Amino acid sequence: MTRDTALDSARAAGQEAPSESEGEPRSEEHNTARSAKQGAGQSAGRNIALTIAYDGTDYFGFQSQAGAGLPTIQEALETAVSRLTGERVHVEGSGRTDTGVHAWGQVVNFITKSPIPPERWRLALPPYLPDDIIVRESVEALPCFHARFHALSKTYIYQFYTGPAPSPFLSRYSCHAPYKLDIPAMSEAAAGFEGSHDFRGFCAAGSKVKNHVRDIYSCEIILEDPLLKLIVRGNGFLTHMVRTMGGTLLEVGMGKRSPDDIPRLLRLRDRRLSGVTLAARGLILDRVQYDEAMFPG
Repeated sequence: MTRDTALDSARAAGQEAPSESEGEPRSEEHNTARSAKQGAGQSAGRNIALTIAYDGTDYFGFQSQAGAGLPTIQEALETAVSRLTGERVHVEGSGRTDTGVHAWGQVVNFITKSPIPPERWRLALPPYLPDDIIVRESVEALPCFHARFHALSKTYIYQFYTGPAPSPFLSRYSCHAPYKLDIPAMSEAAAGFEGSHDFRGFCAAGSKVKNHVRDIYSCEIILEDPLLKLIVRGNGFLTHMVRTMGGTLLEVGMGKRSPDDIPRLLRLRDRRLSGVTLAARGLILDRVQYDEAMFPG
């Protein structure tokens, strides 16, 4: 009998298909131009913003993959709106979560000519959605609002299950880490990620993103026994970034690294020197923050 631990899963994760990153942080000029174009071209409809939660286990990420015939969150949402209203809409997401990644606070928006009141979309869509996608909130946004480009910050949570045996109830949403972990050392190391840094040493190998600098506003380790949570809030994230940060912190907890290694790894910017990339199933997009002025209702 073998146990699928966090490090075992991390090694297997290297075999998954390539995924999309959230892309470059956008300049204010880019956001303004994009918003003006969107507002001018779609002024005939209303801009509806949804906060959604989903179990990403059975999906090949958020973003539609044209012609691939693979289930995605974006495709499921667009299909649901089409079945409800007869319209073909394009759903924009705040971030393109990878295959197997979950969300509690993903935000999306789309333009619709439907007379359904904004607050009623939360109740109108569920009959047309799979059971593993939930609409938590629906509001009308300004015509210029774009879920991705107007995001001020995003919060991700990575969950470790620390019990001695795997949990059948939590295995879809956490990685099993049955190790004796030095949690204070992990907390000290996590704080080393805070600030503005070049994260090329903590993203997917071969990333074609030009700008690897991201601002991390907070990075904490929280024990909610039997779950150990890595909670990271920042202005944007690279492909596999949080999962690699988590893998490196796990190695600190196991005594394989020192908290002092984090500043050194950030300076070296070499992916080969950082920790393993943990499995997608432990990662959750928890919250996306916006200027409340975008939702005047």
